Amino acid sequence: MNFNKNFNDIADSYLFAEVANRVAAYTKANPDKKIIKLGIGDVTLPLVPEVIKAMHGAVDDMANQETFKGYGPYEGYGFLRENIQSYYKESGVELGLDEIFVSDGAKSDLGNILDIFSKDNTVLVPDPVYPVYVDTNLMAGRSVIFADATEENGFLPMPDYSVDADIIYICSPNNPTGAAYTKAQLKEWVDYANKKNAVILYDAAYECFVSDESLARSIFEVEGAKTCAIEFCSFSKIAGFTGTRCGYTVVPKALEKDGFNANKAWLRRQSTKFNGVPYIVQKGAAAVFTAKGMKEIKKNLAYYMNNAKLIADCMDSLGIWYTGGKNSPYIWLKCPNGMGSWEFFDYLLNNAQVVGTPGAGFGKCGEGYFRLTAFGSKEGTKEAVQRIKKLLK
Repeated sequence: MNFNKNFNDIADSYLFAEVANRVAAYTKANPDKKIIKLGIGDVTLPLVPEVIKAMHGAVDDMANQETFKGYGPYEGYGFLRENIQSYYKESGVELGLDEIFVSDGAKSDLGNILDIFSKDNTVLVPDPVYPVYVDTNLMAGRSVIFADATEENGFLPMPDYSVDADIIYICSPNNPTGAAYTKAQLKEWVDYANKKNAVILYDAAYECFVSDESLARSIFEVEGAKTCAIEFCSFSKIAGFTGTRCGYTVVPKALEKDGFNANKAWLRRQSTKFNGVPYIVQKGAAAVFTAKGMKEIKKNLAYYMNNAKLIADCMDSLGIWYTGGKNSPYIWLKCPNGMGSWEFFDYLLNNAQVVGTPGAGFGKCGEGYFRLTAFGSKEGTKEAVQRIKKLLK
């Protein structure tokens, strides 16, 4: 047998392991200190009542012969895809049901979609970046190049026509930086992709936090996107499904090259390698887009965005530069006094007992920056902000 030696080219995933190790060491040495964690990218509020109600009803369905469900459709049940279709229509985006594919999460599909692309594609990703974009391509032996996201460009790199790329990753609002592209900026990326005969893999997992009308919730709000983009979204952030696992991918039928149709290929891939998301989970996901479900979910989103405002207001009062916090649950701040990312991590932990995520762990352009998240409790966020202010004022 021969192993895939491309795995040897992937760096160990040390970021969150190192964070955990440093926090554990500090806790052991200071058992009386209360630590507040604002580094977590996971949601903390429970599933809303309407979702739970739908899941309970689905469990009952599984207990009766007449309503029992076995294997479901590879692309997802119609009742969920219809609700997703209606959700897009609210943003002015028309999708065919056969363009929507239900999955067990955006992370899975962001890696799995690469099955329909050859290994000789050049991949362009922003730096700093969500590690799955880079690692899944390195596993396949593809060439990866980077678009530097910096303070100068607001951590929103724009197309460079002197660079040739075949697969382009865009995440907006971005993880980790919280920065979000305007519709006009995304139009430049769409034009670039169509000109280069490239595809944009658009991660829209945080679209639910967008409130600014100049920003896009979906790349398909941009003219020309259906011939060059695939969109990935998730119920993890909008509805707290991080432990329940459900997402969806939109593959337009118009996306094709040299007689190869991406939509048909993705359906073929899914029908071969994927047996679908559980019926119980899909019933819960469908409840997200009902009137009552959205009303309950918007309260949860407002809760997180209030936390984000507390952190952003703190940065404003201290005169610290940052992105995010307004259309994103992430606040990406410049480490004060010229500190490095890990230096600031230790300083904040040792002197304020607050934990965040060092930006250096997301790429070379993340050095000197730091991520705080709004996914903690309201009380914990308030206390953390007070500690940070006291320490840095």
